[in-house]
Amino acid sequence: MRHKHWPSVLICDTNTGPLSYTGPLSCLVALSGGVDSAVAAMLAIKDGFDCAGAVMKLFDGSDKTVLDAKVAADFLGIPLYEFDFNEQFAHHVINPFITDYREGRTPNPCVVCNKHLKFGALLNKAQELGKDCIITGHYAQIDFIPGAAETNGRYLLKKGADPSKDQSYALYTLSQEQLKRTKFPLGGLLKKQVREIALEKGFANAGKIESQDICFIPDGDYFSFINNYSGETPQKGRFIDTDGKNLGESKGISSYTIGQRRGLGLAMPFPPYVIELRPESNTVVVGKEDMLYSKTLTAKNINLIAVDKLDAPVKASVKIRYSDPGHPATIHQTDEDSLYIEFDEPQRAITSGQAAVLYDNNTVIGGGTIE
Repeated sequence: MRHKHWPSVLICDTNTGPLSYTGPLSCLVALSGGVDSAVAAMLAIKDGFDCAGAVMKLFDGSDKTVLDAKVAADFLGIPLYEFDFNEQFAHHVINPFITDYREGRTPNPCVVCNKHLKFGALLNKAQELGKDCIITGHYAQIDFIPGAAETNGRYLLKKGADPSKDQSYALYTLSQEQLKRTKFPLGGLLKKQVREIALEKGFANAGKIESQDICFIPDGDYFSFINNYSGETPQKGRFIDTDGKNLGESKGISSYTIGQRRGLGLAMPFPPYVIELRPESNTVVVGKEDMLYSKTLTAKNINLIAVDKLDAPVKASVKIRYSDPGHPATIHQTDEDSLYIEFDEPQRAITSGQAAVLYDNNTVIGGGTIE
């Protein structure tokens, strides 16, 4: 089957910049206590939006987030709603996170949180309050293409203007309705511009250092978190090589991820890497680095934004992790919820549980969870 290139009508870029929408609209602004969400709210207010703030309590330890959000809301002169989403966060994010690691996958909790909390539970609250949309500090852009669909046109998700901050990868699960009711004021800005705005306006959090870790694991020690949160001690397992030879005891598969080199504690004639995790036998397979490369993957639980489905194979750039620059591949939709992706060149450490996100230049076609 011949592949087709992406329809040119779907890759036009209106370059509208941040918040060039007609108003006034009544919006709920997600305030995280950080500089990005605070500046996003300020830009929305400046653009004539009727804004109220919202802070989500997601897990034990959210008190600092709530306090910082209150400071930002007071500074902006807007009311602040507090929503306790602890149960939803545990159900949709933390519990699957633990399950995935114990079953040999490496999940991306930010993708799941965006789907179920920020653009799920929070958007539902906004609608209950009679708000037209939600506003967040994500670095991504939304375009509307009239006539791209058969009836009402189509909303497109695009990369943010700052390549070092682009968050479109973690937003690929958004639906047309969610995109319709969402604004990203920072999408057309660079991070340094956002910092400059915050400093110029005197925001208390203008110099706040951003965490690079998962919000509910601020110290970055995922494996201690899994053990402490669940209250269960993981069963120790085995290291084996690709021939099945026993190399010694491991901490159990939840302590490792594909491509890991450090912390294995193995003396071998070559630098060993984790190349496979076998949950059924609690076994970690190690081998040489060149064994990490593969040209194909299957993705499940897919969401397509730019089209309803892929009727024929298409060429696109595919990112297999947040920091990945993307690589050319041919994508086949094999059924309504699956993609088969074949890269032009082998990719390192394709990891089950991570997201595979498809791009046509700056436009997100869609994505799914790597199987």
